[in-house]
Amino acid sequence: MPVAEIVSLSMIWDRARHNAFTDLARVRGTWYCAFRESEGHQGSAGRIRVLVSADGADWKSAALIGLRGVDLRDPKISTTPRGTLELLMGGTVMRGGTVTGRRPRLSTSGDGIHWTAPAPVLEEGDWLWRTDRRGRASYGISYRIVSPVRWEVHLVESTDWRTYRDILDLGVPGRPNEATLRFLPGGRSVALVRREAGNCHAWIGTSNPPYSRWRWAETAERVGGPNFLVLADGTMWAATRIWRQGAPIVSICRMSERDLVPVLGLPSGGDCGYPGMVHHLGMLWVSYYSEHEGSTRIYMAKIRLA
Repeated sequence: MPVAEIVSLSMIWDRARHNAFTDLARVRGTWYCAFRESEGHQGSAGRIRVLVSADGADWKSAALIGLRGVDLRDPKISTTPRGTLELLMGGTVMRGGTVTGRRPRLSTSGDGIHWTAPAPVLEEGDWLWRTDRRGRASYGISYRIVSPVRWEVHLVESTDWRTYRDILDLGVPGRPNEATLRFLPGGRSVALVRREAGNCHAWIGTSNPPYSRWRWAETAERVGGPNFLVLADGTMWAATRIWRQGAPIVSICRMSERDLVPVLGLPSGGDCGYPGMVHHLGMLWVSYYSEHEGSTRIYMAKIRLA
């Protein structure tokens, strides 16, 4: 039996000129897929589309979130302890086609249809990629471009899902940026970090509470839009863009605290990647975008894991 195999695959959205940067959640029996719509990969103001589905097969639009003069992108959808839907996204301020600032934005909803106006969180220059909850706190990794050659990733924490405190600079070299952090049973944290300088290979970091000391391992893969889940049995599965023979593809990978091993390539190519992940009823559901069929479209894959 293969380590992983595709059970079903469908294209679920292609109505904008550029559809990209997905995330996926299942809340109270409803599926949510969020992504950015715009005129292109960058350089234009993007809005966040939220799709809903009762069965993960038939999707309809529930919301389109925009902010005048701001390029919203990289949405991440989750829930607060009170059950409120939360949409975290990056916000790049555009003036006449020129970037004049960047800061994360946060929008909330009680029904997935009506969302609050995206409000700024953290500080100017931050880009909070994704958060995960442990107990009463929410943790994430924010990357900051201090200078063209100095990029930093900082561990941040929030106890009210609105204000974040900086815990420490994680000290990752090689222009680190997009990073997903998860928790293992017992509270040990694991982070998968993209790097854009040197050999560009992703790093995996681990730390025990209070997360002030980290141990890092370099993988053999260059990644884009890194995401992973910790399953109930403690195993880790990642979905991310990798490169094969100089070309990008979206790949499902087995992940450990020291390595990332691609096991299944999804139909993809060109401008692609940025998957959302949900493990449900023994299946791995993965949303992603790709232009291998001519334009950037949103896809949903259902994957059986060995």
